[in-house]
Amino acid sequence: MPGVRQVVGLLLGAALVAAVSVGAHELERTHVTLTFAADGTFVLDIANDPAWLLLRLETFAGGTVPIAMSVADRDARLRSLSAVFIDRVVLFVDGQEIRPTSAEYVPPRPAQSGDPLPPLANFRLRGRMPIEATQLRWLYGLVLDPYPLTVRRADGASVTEWIQGSEWSGVLHLSGQFRLATRLDVARDYLTLGYTHILPQGADHILFVVGLCLLQVRLRPVLAQVTTFTVAHSITLALTMLGVLSLPLRLVEPLIALSIVYVAVENLFTERLKPWRLVLVFAFGLLHGMGFAGVLSDLGLPRDQFVTALLSFNLGVEAAQLAVIAAVTLCVIWYRQRPWYHRRVVVPASLAIAAVGVYWTVTRTLS
Repeated sequence: MPGVRQVVGLLLGAALVAAVSVGAHELERTHVTLTFAADGTFVLDIANDPAWLLLRLETFAGGTVPIAMSVADRDARLRSLSAVFIDRVVLFVDGQEIRPTSAEYVPPRPAQSGDPLPPLANFRLRGRMPIEATQLRWLYGLVLDPYPLTVRRADGASVTEWIQGSEWSGVLHLSGQFRLATRLDVARDYLTLGYTHILPQGADHILFVVGLCLLQVRLRPVLAQVTTFTVAHSITLALTMLGVLSLPLRLVEPLIALSIVYVAVENLFTERLKPWRLVLVFAFGLLHGMGFAGVLSDLGLPRDQFVTALLSFNLGVEAAQLAVIAAVTLCVIWYRQRPWYHRRVVVPASLAIAAVGVYWTVTRTLS
């Protein structure tokens, strides 16, 4: 049986790691589209967040990013780093590397009030490969998070594969017809995306769920809160993706952080689940659903299998939440009936979670 100090230390350590991690569930927002022409020429469009892209490219170029930098200077510097960017892209065709012949930096379009996230910058690479090419493998050496690679053939067929960060893609067949993604393929990809958006990328969602189940580690109150939260974020996730509801993420993200603070602070002053908590959990779930929608809006959903992708993403999120609940339960189940459980476990863990939530609220408000 683990000691109470070890349990509290584990919970505090997890909160500290969440606080110092680079962003709470900030994806690199990568989109890759490879378009072929009948003569073997290709256009490779790689979109990323420009600030993130500059930081990564300067790392490989041996430079540094100034603390204060105008948008014009940023775009000029990214344009000058085109050669460094090309070196991070690898196209293997039939076992031989094909090098792009040119790279053009395309700055982000001006931001608009309805944009859920800031517009992306784009590197457009051009080249040519043998028209008799049969197989392609791809590697993008800057990223860590999963991202979609869409290959569009000259005959109009296309296929999208989710790449696991810095790993190689699978073999993409260039001759004959592509095997279009089946419903099972889409379900698998978006289930994985939903799960990884929470574990390990969603530090704020993890702390929110931890705060929910710390107060009373019993099946009924935990299920009541998680079910309420699930219903709420499912509603706003669907409405936002359908274009019915829209709030800017610069407003949603600080409110999500505040929801973490509220749950943690309430844990300090009560030892029992109050009726109003479920109402507030529902309201917070609506906010978190908009946060999930921000990710999917940026990554996109297949139009022909929209419902499958949306439901699969949601199921992946729920699976990850249940994994978090199981982990917390295993940590504290030995002590939940002890008279000192609230004072020695819930209070210090909730203080740490609240501190992280306040930090995120401030940084997200000022960013």
